[in-house]
Amino acid sequence: MAARKSPSPKQAAKSSAKKAAKRATPAKRAASARKRLTPAREARGLAAGDVALLLADEAVAALVAEIAQAGGAALGAYREPLSGRPLVFAVLPRDAVEPTPFQRDLSPTHAKRLAQKIDEAGAFLDPIIVVRGAGGGFWTPNGRHRLAAAKVLGMRQITALVSPDEDLAFRILALNTEKAHNVRDRAMEVIRMARALAKREPKTKESEFAAQFESPELLTLGIAFEHEARFAAGAYAPFLRKVDRFAARPLPVALREREGQASRLLAIDAEVRKIVATLEQRGFRSPYLRTFVVARCNPVRFHKAKKGDTAPPMPVHEALTRMLGAAKKFDVAGVRQQDLALVAAVAGD
Repeated sequence: MAARKSPSPKQAAKSSAKKAAKRATPAKRAASARKRLTPAREARGLAAGDVALLLADEAVAALVAEIAQAGGAALGAYREPLSGRPLVFAVLPRDAVEPTPFQRDLSPTHAKRLAQKIDEAGAFLDPIIVVRGAGGGFWTPNGRHRLAAAKVLGMRQITALVSPDEDLAFRILALNTEKAHNVRDRAMEVIRMARALAKREPKTKESEFAAQFESPELLTLGIAFEHEARFAAGAYAPFLRKVDRFAARPLPVALREREGQASRLLAIDAEVRKIVATLEQRGFRSPYLRTFVVARCNPVRFHKAKKGDTAPPMPVHEALTRMLGAAKKFDVAGVRQQDLALVAAVAGD
């Protein structure tokens, strides 16, 4: 009988890889698939020859004239390679550009640091995004800190990508990566944007602005921040994310309803602060104390949505009412140190 031939090292490695793949759990296989960047099956966008655009083209001619009237200069024009929308590359007087009024607040610390780094690099390389402002002039929905940094540096002119599409100012939140958004930044920007859109398009439904607003709970949290600048949004955002949805009602009406939701949320937080103070008096010390109390009051904390299910476990107004009731009936005597230790362990994970 012939001796069995031993597999080569390459064959052995392939065999081991196949066995490992078979042993992988469905969750691990799904996680691995998520890490892969799979290109789209069909190519999108313009060909190179279709991108170039003359400054005299009717799609940008009026905008080029406005740039010159403001004291700037149009350097070139092109069609954006993905959508084909026209854009003008220009220099504009720094003082001719203002941030959109619904944008997040300026961080002077970040602006000064950015100015320092630009100065060290010896070049202002990232053009700001600019659109026409309400009542004339120019707005930047994406570039507030670069604009402020240019002011710190004393720059006369600033480079900009100028779009004739004024609605771009309301669609750009997701692209604003100049300074990382925290919950307060995002919520304040969204609610300011919503108020501007409510005046501009009062008959449009809130749900039609889902792409601009990113997530419905940001609207409610934004109103809460308007009333309480130090509101602990991080403790309530997971709860709201489960029950809050965009309304199929006109935006002004939806915003009035959200005023009521934010009012109840602040009432809940007032009760939570009382509970936390009492627990601290009883000797409880933990950075997760507020998170623990909010979780105990959360009426949907055990709800897990099924795959593909986007409906909330209960209406947001009902959830807020139940949560306020739970906060008022909170049993401080029933809290144990091991309960807090469990919350800390979960938060750490």
